[in-house]
Amino acid sequence: MKKHKAWKRIAAGVLFITVLAVTAACGTEETGQSEGKLRVTTTIGMISDIVREVGGDHVEVTGLMGEGVDPHLYKASQGDIKKLDQADIIFYNGLHLEGKMIEIFEKMSKGKPTVAVSDNIDPSQLRSGQDSGGTEHDPHIWFNVANWIKAAEKVRDELSKLDPAHKQDYEASAAAYLKELEELDAYAKTEIAKIPEQQRVLVTAHDAFGYFGDAYGIRVMGLQGISTASEYGSKDVAKLRDFLVENKVKAVFIESSVPRKAIDAVIEGAKEKGHTIVIGGELFSDAMGKEGTAEGTYIGMVRHNVDTIVNALK
Repeated sequence: MKKHKAWKRIAAGVLFITVLAVTAACGTEETGQSEGKLRVTTTIGMISDIVREVGGDHVEVTGLMGEGVDPHLYKASQGDIKKLDQADIIFYNGLHLEGKMIEIFEKMSKGKPTVAVSDNIDPSQLRSGQDSGGTEHDPHIWFNVANWIKAAEKVRDELSKLDPAHKQDYEASAAAYLKELEELDAYAKTEIAKIPEQQRVLVTAHDAFGYFGDAYGIRVMGLQGISTASEYGSKDVAKLRDFLVENKVKAVFIESSVPRKAIDAVIEGAKEKGHTIVIGGELFSDAMGKEGTAEGTYIGMVRHNVDTIVNALK
């Protein structure tokens, strides 16, 4: 009888362990880990988009910053720390775009690949950020598509290094995506050139479009510096207002991730001087559009911006 009870206890124990094992396996399947996918955590949506395009079915991407989120002011939550900790690899922009997360990236880099996509860009191609009251370099590198091609190549190389079994797939996906980016670069140049040269003035709330202006031949002005963390005052508003009035600029643009209060102050100031300025449209600067829309992809975002600017200024 005692032997029978002992065997029953052993059987119950085996059953309990089996149930735990099955439950754990199911949990793994729910996260996609059973399929051998790389768990990738990214910061801004533009980087998430690259990883999905290049990584394809071999990656599971978790982005920290979604639609309308300002990366300059973003502070990581405990949930974000967990997502970063669980990742196999982390991609971020660098150049102090995610300024409040630098210490976190430094800590994470001790245990896993923590990659700034801007590292692949020749420093000579980076714009200075100091003239706009910012850091050493302007971090908004994605506004020159040629820079974003370099970023995509960085993602390709890092995924291939971490997961060499699927290197050929990463290279093939990257090649197809890079071709689309080259076409996008040509599209932007062609369309912006349609704006009469004297009307090529792009005015936004903060100085995010400098790379865009350099690459595609349009003068760019922002009320704030390259970071939305920088302050602006009444002198800045007056200076920009006077420029718009004197040069008869008729349209300015708001940004999806920046409050429009500052731009409204400029518009109102110009109105008091007898000059009417309209909102030329909403541009995506530091964040893409809603997921599932064309603007929720990098290519769709850039095309939207180009089309909006051309339609307002042409």
